[in-house]
Amino acid sequence: MWKLAVIAFILAAAAIYAVVCDDCPLGALFAAETANPKSVLDFKARDIDGKDVKLKKYKGNVLLVVNVASKCGYTPQYEALQATYTKYRDKGFYVLGFPANNFGGQEPGTETEIKEFCTSKYGVTFPMFAKISVKGEDQDPLYKFLTSKETNPEFAGHIKWNFNKFLVDRHGKVVARFEPKVKPDSPEVSAAIEKYLAMK
Repeated sequence: MWKLAVIAFILAAAAIYAVVCDDCPLGALFAAETANPKSVLDFKARDIDGKDVKLKKYKGNVLLVVNVASKCGYTPQYEALQATYTKYRDKGFYVLGFPANNFGGQEPGTETEIKEFCTSKYGVTFPMFAKISVKGEDQDPLYKFLTSKETNPEFAGHIKWNFNKFLVDRHGKVVARFEPKVKPDSPEVSAAIEKYLAMK
């Protein structure tokens, strides 16, 4: 009986520590604002400057969630991502960039280096976040939500490479997914963005 009590105490202590210490690995387990997240807006993330951001701040906006990298063949898509953001931002649209080093080590830099690269080379002004993992055992909770059949049945599936794109409506629901080769300013992406911007 005492063993069960010890285990319960350890788990409780770990949970408290994880909440207090956002930098610790266990902190990722508590990245959702609710116990059973129902939408992208139920998560929080750390931005590229190290500040915690509750994604519910974007409620009422259409989002394009993209895992990005600085040394990828698709990296020039930053230019189209920025152009798309500039085109639609006044209508309630955001690109959310999540750097990830999961594919070919193509995002090796620090957040400071990534921010400098994006702003100096591509003039990025859309929200960028801290590096995360988008697949594997250390997969970020947001991407677990996005890729799981249980939470995103229509658009679930492993992230295959950098610059995968999830379109999210004004209520936090994933409404479309575009593979890396599909450019952010392609007719199909633009049409989808305009469709959901037209909805309230």
